[in-house]
Amino acid sequence: MECKCRQTSSPNLVLYSYWQSSCAWRVRFALNLKGLSYEYKAVNLAKGEQFSPEFEQLNPLHYVPVLVDGDVVVSDSYAILLYLEEKYPQKALLPDDPQRRYLNLQAASIISSSIQPLHMVSMLKYLEEKIGPEEPLLWALSSIEKGFLALERLLKDFASSYATGEAVYMADVFLAPQIAVAIMRFKIDMSKFPTLARIYESYKGLPEFIASLPQSQPDAGQ
Repeated sequence: MECKCRQTSSPNLVLYSYWQSSCAWRVRFALNLKGLSYEYKAVNLAKGEQFSPEFEQLNPLHYVPVLVDGDVVVSDSYAILLYLEEKYPQKALLPDDPQRRYLNLQAASIISSSIQPLHMVSMLKYLEEKIGPEEPLLWALSSIEKGFLALERLLKDFASSYATGEAVYMADVFLAPQIAVAIMRFKIDMSKFPTLARIYESYKGLPEFIASLPQSQPDAGQ
């Protein structure tokens, strides 16, 4: 789905993505918010394309996303968003106010380091092999709910339509895909987290978010 928002020509931007990757989803959302057009290159994780020699040159860890901007190659969604913020400052993803600025960075860090890695497919497969078939889901639910409780407490006094006020910032870019995955894949009961549930409803009306949805990507269903 094409984003119905103003786009800035940036012919050198190439995003290596997989439709179901929540980490790549963050970057798609951010690129749309900044109005940056980009070339989408699908990396089929289910078929192991991330282990190809060509992709290994881009990211030896074999993870998506990877952003290529001319001669610059950046992997890891957190690093990519910081790069985009410096290189393409239009539609800032970090507010000027120091408290809200670092609140955004803290929320993004909680998701990227203390929630999402703990329910990666590779992690859950490892737990299933080593412990048993029931453990992975219990582990994922516990990890997500622990992280969401921290985010709920962190943001409840700052959130309005979005995580830290009336504008979409970096915390929202990380939160939107993470909440979506928690609901759709792990059936998390969001009534436990009313602040997060409320702001997620706001994301669902954003054209930039809608265009970044997994099912809207060229490789959806592959």
